[in-house]
Amino acid sequence: MSGALSGRSARSNGPAGSGGAAEPSPGAATASGRADLPGQAVGAPGRGARKTPGAGEGAGASGLGPYRLVATDLDGTLLRADETVSGRTRAALEAAAGRGAAHIVVTGRAVPWTRHILAELDYHGLAVCSQGAQVYDAGADRLLTSMTLDRMLAERALAVIEEQVGQLALAVSRDGLDGEVLVGPGYGLAEQRLAVVPFTDRSEAWAEPLTKLYVQHPALGDDELAMAVRAVAGQLVDVVVSGEGLVELLPLGLNKARGLSLAARRLRVRAAETIAFGDMPNDVPMFRWAGHGVAMANGHPELIAVADEVTASHEEDGIAVVLERLLTEAS
Repeated sequence: MSGALSGRSARSNGPAGSGGAAEPSPGAATASGRADLPGQAVGAPGRGARKTPGAGEGAGASGLGPYRLVATDLDGTLLRADETVSGRTRAALEAAAGRGAAHIVVTGRAVPWTRHILAELDYHGLAVCSQGAQVYDAGADRLLTSMTLDRMLAERALAVIEEQVGQLALAVSRDGLDGEVLVGPGYGLAEQRLAVVPFTDRSEAWAEPLTKLYVQHPALGDDELAMAVRAVAGQLVDVVVSGEGLVELLPLGLNKARGLSLAARRLRVRAAETIAFGDMPNDVPMFRWAGHGVAMANGHPELIAVADEVTASHEEDGIAVVLERLLTEAS
């Protein structure tokens, strides 16, 4: 990984090191807090965080076959279109937790755009947010790790991209528990309920530490724009497509796998003991890291191409379908 995840007292503001989806060094796992924190037992009302049975004690397989950690993306995966989780999926996660497999949310959303979802799920465990840049302890409402995007590098990358494809609409996500999302002229939000702060002067975008940029083009589609960014600025930033209209520029080497590996090490769970669910290209590194990757039927072709299996859509309880099968097979 080009940018190293760090504790908030030693936040990285630029690229360093190498790696990609590899697990972090032992020191990285404890850079900013406790080394064994509870996973989320289940996103169900009335349930608090519960430590995975045997977590931190070198426990082996759970009652979910070889898996002790269920990692799920939010949008298009765990959440239905109305941002709710079905009763069937809640029950499957609860049953998996009862067999020793904790649930962890791994989302592209930054903490401020994730916190209300976790509250509605009564989720109190660790969550990996902002494409892996933030590891968040929901129960304590505390950031354990946070990685920022070098602003000078980001501004340079944006200039190089615009020289090639023309003017872009821009939004930026500021770092921190309450980091604001600033939205520039012409940037369209698919989710109008999310809190944003408009700006007209681009200098405002670079005024405070950032976790990522969002870019949109008036003519290019998401995949085309991402390809163009990689071609002209791939040596400066990473780019992911995380949803419709969501093309994100990130620190080099940052991805969900990096954040998930950090969280998993805190839980003392290995990659091979993790089953991951997702729907978009930003989930590809997480699938490559995890022992088993499951794409939703509504998933992007790029993710489906690398998945170990494809389940039903997020509207049809795709997570529950797989968990129920694993629970049955392990009985």
